[in-house]
Amino acid sequence: QVQLVESGGGLVQAGGSLRLSCAASGRTFSSYTMGWFRQAPGKEREFVAAINWSLGSTYYADSVKGRFTISRDNAKNTVYLQMNSLKPEDTAVYYCAAKRSGSPYYTASRYDYWGQGTQVTVSS
Repeated sequence: QVQLVESGGGLVQAGGSLRLSCAASGRTFSSYTMGWFRQAPGKEREFVAAINWSLGSTYYADSVKGRFTISRDNAKNTVYLQMNSLKPEDTAVYYCAAKRSGSPYYTASRYDYWGQGTQVTVSS
């Protein structure tokens, strides 16, 4: 049974940093793409970043490019999202997700597995 468990969310002031973690279990993820999405109140879930587990290729939404970094630790089966220079508009519930590599990485409906989400709140 696949499980994705996020952690690391919290309250931070604008300009601050947070690192989110996503611990993955239940299968081998070498043929998967791992993504981070976020959803703010009243808004649709949106793509943030993704990483191809085996190749290490990374992809970012324009809104976070240069501020966020996605990475993975193969030994720990964990994906990270380092978030720097946070802005109030980054406030949302952040979700980790996994899908088989090959389909668009930015489309939420393509992802097969989801974590429960972790709240990130950025105060101004």
